[in-house]
Formats: sequence, structure tokens, C-alpha cells
Amino acid sequence: MIFRQRPEKFELVLLHYLHARMEFSYEEGVTYTNLVKGYEGELKSDGWLRGLTDEWLVLNDLLLEYNGSKFQIDTLIIAYERIYLLDVKNFEGDHSIKEDKWYTPAGKPEKNPLHQLERCETLLRRLLHDLGFHFPIESYLIFINPEFHLYTTSIHPAIIFPTQLNRFLKKLNTRPVKLNKKHYQLAQQLVDHHQEESPYTRLPEYSYEKLKKGITCPKHCKTFFLDESLICKECRDVEAVEAAVLRSVKEFTLLFPDKKITTTDIYDWCGGIKSKKAIRRILSKHFKLVGHRTSAHYV
Repeated sequence: MIFRQRPEKFELVLLHYLHARMEFSYEEGVTYTNLVKGYEGELKSDGWLRGLTDEWLVLNDLLLEYNGSKFQIDTLIIAYERIYLLDVKNFEGDHSIKEDKWYTPAGKPEKNPLHQLERCETLLRRLLHDLGFHFPIESYLIFINPEFHLYTTSIHPAIIFPTQLNRFLKKLNTRPVKLNKKHYQLAQQLVDHHQEESPYTRLPEYSYEKLKKGITCPKHCKTFFLDESLICKECRDVEAVEAAVLRSVKEFTLLFPDKKITTTDIYDWCGGIKSKKAIRRILSKHFKLVGHRTSAHYV
């Protein structure tokens, strides 16, 4: 049973918007790519876990804190006798371990995900203890990408490779026992302790004036519609005018939450593809006009 659904990553939504309208630095591009791959891996993992018995509780994407230290949990499964902590990785290519150090396919050092998993388990165990729960915890690194390979001379019981995913799931499904009230209380307390962080502090620096204006293709192909036909020149996707304008309004308000929605600003944000008259008609249909003359705006 899914007790907490995986939410859409708000930070990634904003980065999609910005990626189409500005040039990212190399570091910003790497961060963006890693977030996209990470989220895609989590969604693949969610699909894989649909094969899990309904007897257990699954909590996705938790941000918790213990004694001033924050830790992120991709997936947590509450079973009858224990808790399973899953850290999902969407790595691809040939990685390697040498003397407890991890290396990318290019031979560059990278963070040891086993150390990250151990830290997460330690903080979770302490938090559960303070909440009055004493379930044992089993932690696993789940490598979801079939194009991943790890060169290592040691066996790591905490690592589940792509070829082991089905066997691991079958192993879990041999253990289900009906949960009781205490398990549901634990799940609710963990959800109550989840923290929301503002993504705006982690975004590249941007301003309204420096962002490219226009209506972007909804397929995230980083392409702008060139004329009123609203046909993407790359993927040939077509969008209705009203839907395209409303989507642009949403994008505008999320990127600039302090700006008011006005006909002039939305006309400018859409790159002048549609007339002000058309913009005003759409805004009047879906929003309420407040104020007069220069102070007039939509809410």
C-alpha cells in the first residue's frame, strides 16, 4: 500500500522552465542532468515496487531531520517485523570501487553511496528511537538502470544490482504479515515529520529581464513555438491556444511568485505570439480581475 505518494519534484519543474529560457553553466547543467536522472530512477523504482504485496506500507521521498542533521529517504517500506530503507540510484556505465573509494566511468572519484546510506540509516534509527519505535532496519542501494555495472572485488550485501531486482522483490514478498495499528502510527508520524524545503534557494540565479520570452513546447524539448499555429518545430506537438497561455501563466507565477498577473506581463512573457486581446480574454475567463487602471491585475 502506498502510504505517501512520490510528489512531483518542484525544484525540477522550475529547472525545466529555466533550462529552456537561459544558458546554464557547466556546473548548473550537471546538477540539472543529475536531478533529471535521479528522478527518472525513482519513478522506475516506483514501477518496480508495484509488484510488492499490499500488506506493507510504502513511503516515498521523505526529508527528515534528527538533532539538526537532515537526511533524505527515497523509499521506506514498513513491514511487520522490520523497516526497509531503499536508496535508489540511476547510475549508468561502468563504475568501480578501489579501497572503499568509488569512481565514475571516467575514472573520477565520486561520493561513496554506501557511506551516505549508512548515515541515513543511523539518523533514521535515532529518530525512530526518540519516537518510541524499535524496529530493526535493513538498508539497500537499489541500482535501477540496466546499463549499470560495478567493478568490485568484494560482495556488498546492501547492493542490489539490476539483475537482482526481481529476485529481491520475490524475497520481500515471501515475508508479508498483516500490519497492525502501531505500523500505521509510525507511518503517520514519519509523514508528519517530513519537511518541505524551498527550491528557490538552490536554483541558478535568474531575473525576468534576462530570461528568453515566448511559449515553450510542453514536451520539454527546449523549443519555442514560432508563430500563432503553436506547432513545435522539433517534435511537431500542437497545443490549443488557451492551454498554452494558461500553462505560460503557471510558469510565470511559479518563477516569479511576487509578480502580479497582468495582461501586459503575460503578453510579454508569451513573446507576443498572441494578441493582448486574446490574452485578456483568456485571463478574464479563468481569473478574477481586481484593481483599476494601472493597479489592475488578475488573481
